[in-house]
Formats: sequence, C-alpha cells, structure tokens
Amino acid sequence: MSSLNLDDFTDLIERPDGGVRRDAEARRERQIVPPGSLGRLDDLGEWLAAAQGTVPVRPVVRPRVVLFAGDHGVAELGVSARPAGSAAELVREILEGGRPVAVLARRLDVPVRIVDMALDCEPDAFPADVVRHRVRRGSGRIDFEDALTLEEAEAAFRAGVAVADEEADSGTDLVVLGDVSVGGTTAAGVLVAALCGTDASVVTGRGGEAIDDLAWMRKCAAIRDALRRARPVLGEQLQLLATVGGADLAAMTGFLLQCAVRKLPVVLDGVVAAACALVGQRIAFRAPDWWLAAHRSGEPGQAKALDRMALEPLLDQGVKVGEGAGALLALPLVQAAAALAAELPEKPVKTEKTEEAEASAEEAEASAEEAEASAEEREGPVA
Repeated sequence: MSSLNLDDFTDLIERPDGGVRRDAEARRERQIVPPGSLGRLDDLGEWLAAAQGTVPVRPVVRPRVVLFAGDHGVAELGVSARPAGSAAELVREILEGGRPVAVLARRLDVPVRIVDMALDCEPDAFPADVVRHRVRRGSGRIDFEDALTLEEAEAAFRAGVAVADEEADSGTDLVVLGDVSVGGTTAAGVLVAALCGTDASVVTGRGGEAIDDLAWMRKCAAIRDALRRARPVLGEQLQLLATVGGADLAAMTGFLLQCAVRKLPVVLDGVVAAACALVGQRIAFRAPDWWLAAHRSGEPGQAKALDRMALEPLLDQGVKVGEGAGALLALPLVQAAAALAAELPEKPVKTEKTEEAEASAEEAEASAEEAEASAEEREGPVA
C-alpha cells in the first residue's frame, strides 16, 4: 500500500496569478504595437507574467533541459526501430554532445540534465549525478506484466518530485522536459488511450525512428493488450503508472506536478511528456496551467493528450526525434515573447496640458481653414 497521497497536489497547486495576467494584458494594450499584432507572442508573454507573478515579465535567463531516461520491456516485442535495452546508448551520445538535443542546447547555451530512472545497464555506466535516482534496471513488459511494483512507482514518483525541487531551488526559471527511452512511446500510448477512453489504433504512432507497418501492428497489439490491464486501475493514478507506465514516466509525472507546486513553468516535448502530463491533470486539474506544449510531433497519442488538456502546440516542424529537441526549438519563442512584453515601450500618456495644446492646435487649424475659405469667396471666380 502506498503512503503517497496524490490528492495533496490538488490542494497545493494554484493557478498562475490571474490578477497579474490582467495587469500584463493592460500593459500590452498600452504598448506602441497594437494588441494582437504579435499573434501568440502576446499570449505567451502574458502567460509567463502570470506564472512569474510579476509585471513586466522577467526574461528567461536560466532555462534547463531535463530528460528522464529508461528502458521498457515492451520493446522486446519489436515495437521500436531501436533494439530493446539500447536507451543507454542514446544517453551516452547526448552526454558526448552528438545528439540533436545536445547540439541545440550548445547553440542556445542551455544546460542538459539527464536522470536515469530505469536504464538497462550497470549503474556505474554513467556519472553519479545521472544515476543517483535510479529505481530499477528496465521496466516490465506491460503487455502481460506490471512495469513496476507499487513501491517502485512511488519511489520513481518521489524522485521526480525531488528533481523538481532541486531545479526550483537552484534558480531554474523554465524547464524543457523530455525523455530518453526505448519503448517509451508504447507505454505513453497506453496511458493516453486509457485516460481518453480510445482504442489502441487511435494512439499508436511510429516513434522517433519510424517503424514499418509490421512493427506498427505489433505496437498496436501491445498497446491493446496493455490497455486491457490498465482499465481496471484507471481510478488509481500511481497504480496505473506501476501497471502500464514505467519508472521514467512515473518520475516525469511527479516532476510535472511538483513543478506546478513550485510555480516553475515547463515546456513539454513529445508524446511521453504529454502522456505524463495527462496523468498529472487527472491528479490535479489546475496543473496544466503551468505547462506549454512546445510542438506537434506527429504522434497521434500526443495530439490526443494535448487536445484533452486544451494545450495548443507552439510549433509544427515535424520533429519526431524526441529527447527534448522539439521542445528546445520552442525556447527562443518563449524568450522572445518575454523580451517583447517587457521591453516594448508604451504609448505616451496624454496629460491635461497635452490635451489642451492639442485642442488649441485643432482650433487654430480650423480658424485658418475658415479664413482661407472666406478669402477665396471674396476674390470670386477668375475671368
């Protein structure tokens, strides 16, 4: 029996400050560029101001990419283009700077943090700061067995909460959240289908490295089988994560909820982050107000989850690689929105003297026009 009371998050999570958002909207109306002319950048700036609780909005200066990593036993069924148990290779490539997220992070000067929750490798394969939250080696094959025990799910969830606290305490002002997994999109598909009440085929995508039709059918069948196991535990979110999730997904869910508690905005990457956010919404309905959907990945499960949470993606570039790369692309957009909201000058304020001077100028102009018209009448037509 778990000692974790998820209902506490409902009480702890508040919405971003509505009064501050109204002040941000009023400030926007006073700026020299007409409201609405910057499109969604207006909404982004106002959302960020509300999340920060201040007007004008502060610039985003200490963003961080946080990636939760794990292997999923369901990958043994051939549901992924990558071999089962190979997520550790992806983690190593990120640490060495050779993956898309690492390249973008270098270019944008954003640090990347990787949290190993269930990689299928020896714990000493990576530095201590990567592996210290690890719960187990790989997650169970969710088509016929639980991904985790309930105790492991609680430990993973608490680890995610701890990572969120560490980021908030260190001064991180925006998190770009992603995953590094093999088989993770299959587990995510099960969560989305279960929580949205849809069939497996509706949420089954082809993953970051596109799988062929046969692999897609295997993936769809795996999601269908796991979905049967998920439905009986829909009312218990921690048990749901233990049954058909995984250590990385449980940790991401805890991380998202605690970020909302700590009022730390999060930019979501792909279908795995979206699935965890959907579980988080079921736990605390106000939590999604602290999250942004970065981009449309093309995964049907992501689209379903974001639609359920009423989150509209910022970008649509077809980025499917995962690992936070698509979400990182949205970071400059958020920073641009903050800069525009804070730095665009306001229209000059009209004082009584200014209004009197303008009125006098208008009267003088009208008198001049009348005098000119009178003169033309006196001169009469020219022969």
